[in-house]
Amino acid sequence: MKKINIERAVDTLKLEAQAIIDQISHLDDNFTEAVSLIEKTSGRVIVMGLGKSGLIGRKIAATMSSVGVPAMFLHPAECLHGDLGMIMKNDVVLMLSYTGETDEIKQVLPVLQRMKIKIIVMTGRIKSQVWQGCDLIINSEIKKEACPYNLAPTSSTSAMLALGDALALVVSERKGFKKENLALLHPLGAIGKKLTMDVSAIMRKGKANPVVKENATVKDALLVMTGTRVGATSVVDKSGRVVGFFTDGDLRRQVQIHKDILNLKITQVMTKKPLTVHPDMLAVDAAKILQEKNIDNIPVVDKNDKPLGILDERDLLSEGIE
Repeated sequence: MKKINIERAVDTLKLEAQAIIDQISHLDDNFTEAVSLIEKTSGRVIVMGLGKSGLIGRKIAATMSSVGVPAMFLHPAECLHGDLGMIMKNDVVLMLSYTGETDEIKQVLPVLQRMKIKIIVMTGRIKSQVWQGCDLIINSEIKKEACPYNLAPTSSTSAMLALGDALALVVSERKGFKKENLALLHPLGAIGKKLTMDVSAIMRKGKANPVVKENATVKDALLVMTGTRVGATSVVDKSGRVVGFFTDGDLRRQVQIHKDILNLKITQVMTKKPLTVHPDMLAVDAAKILQEKNIDNIPVVDKNDKPLGILDERDLLSEGIE
């Protein structure tokens, strides 16, 4: 079997990373004017590109739409066969092409200009004649493609993608896009869960919520913990308020101290005044508490500190929240 050249992979990552870093110097007046133009438009951003630039364009359009900047991708060749009708007068075109030397782009640009559509170009050849008449040019020039022959679009497409993300996020921020807006646009999947799912949707409740009274023994607590398959239990006083928490970790630590631990009162070994969370807390915020405190479970209580459930780290992980 031929030996795999890991150095090629290392060089690729270094070259593409450097190409992205080099784009910082291209954040000039043209970039900021492009931000202003997109921010102020009442229409959409129509992203266009061919080949690899077209694939990057699809991703940029998707990113913009997901952060509150209405956008869609149109293929330049399809535009020449009727899809120009999708473009409205208030739209802004973002044209992606490293060289601009493709017939479809050369043919579609004059048509867009006759339609009086604002055109932003992202290119590595800012002085190319093909861009004459375009409104703004964002420089995405790179020093070298990661391709060993300096031909296949690699570093150039990485740079273009990063600039597109930068453009999308700056405009999004300018438009006042908030976390709550992101939640509305991502109702399903990991993003939606992190932004909308609260503790009440994940916590174990009812018979699955282990609770013992403060006069219980450690043996009683272990029976409840085993029956609910949770490695912890809340401890409540006579009024039903949570006054303690006992975990299997507590058991392992205490068994080294107390030989007859099973017959001890739970109040002798429990954690008093434990950390708790409320059911309306975002699950992702509760997950941070578990991580920061290095604990696996936490009681869920109401405003009167009465137990409503228990939040288990495994349940958070199963929902993709960590």
